[in-house]
Amino acid sequence: MPGTGYLVERLLQAIVCILGISVIVFAITYLIGDPVHLLLPPEASATDREAFRAAMSLDRPALERYGLFLANALQGDLGQSYRYHLPVLEVVLERFPATLELALAAIVFAIVLGIGSGMLSAVRPGSAWDRMVELVALSGMAAPTFWVGIMLIWLFAVEWQMFPTSGRSGALSLVLPAITLGLYSAAVISRMTRSTLLEALGEDFVRTAVLKGAPQRAILFVHCLKYVLPALVTIVSLQFVLLLAGAVITETVFSWPGVGRLLVQSASGGDYPVVQGITLLLSVAFVLIQLLADLLQFALDPRLRSAT
Repeated sequence: MPGTGYLVERLLQAIVCILGISVIVFAITYLIGDPVHLLLPPEASATDREAFRAAMSLDRPALERYGLFLANALQGDLGQSYRYHLPVLEVVLERFPATLELALAAIVFAIVLGIGSGMLSAVRPGSAWDRMVELVALSGMAAPTFWVGIMLIWLFAVEWQMFPTSGRSGALSLVLPAITLGLYSAAVISRMTRSTLLEALGEDFVRTAVLKGAPQRAILFVHCLKYVLPALVTIVSLQFVLLLAGAVITETVFSWPGVGRLLVQSASGGDYPVVQGITLLLSVAFVLIQLLADLLQFALDPRLRSAT
């Protein structure tokens, strides 16, 4: 079957990548510090410390602990939160809908603004609009997320009182965090759309369509779309995963009750099973979404199918 080799290759790469991520996550989280010193009071006796180590399996060799961690993770058991005294998966899934809601709103904002501005720039290269979009895109990529969030809060929430300053209390409370989180992605998508569309407009099939008298709208949305769509799928999927994983600053600035804020609280509080679980889940989501994007790009791009 055509494409079977490509599918198998991508699946094997995804499995190897997930295994590698599990090793890195397991190793790095222990650099946070010794949970015994972080969670037990200084006056705890040596007996209490040893009992805590035994209860948390911290007295076992590192390789054995990793084997237990991997075996339990494959069964959906990511350990027990030290702070909440609940399964890590339950703690994370309770916060995940808020992060998913924020990431979806941000990627919709980024797609609409990025593709729209990129297309307008491509059809008018060198114009004042093109230069303005490029300047705004570069500014959006360079501006620190926390600064953008604080400025939006000051202007739209404090001065004009159009939106809430923080929290998750309805559609209005989602606007400012979504813009803050999605601004960088909008800039990336805009620049990519412009460059890819300019490349498509120079192809022979576009020249042929122009000579045949095809309207500009048909050239853009019919002929060029097939050329640009595979690249758009790749960049949008990558940006969406980055939004999921990169919402830490935005959620902290806006007190958004999502996974990113939970990650910061858990890291500062020494709740390393939660840190471990969040990092692993987001990393696996990244790999799986990229795998789906690769397969969708394979289905959309005939050049990839002809190469297999």
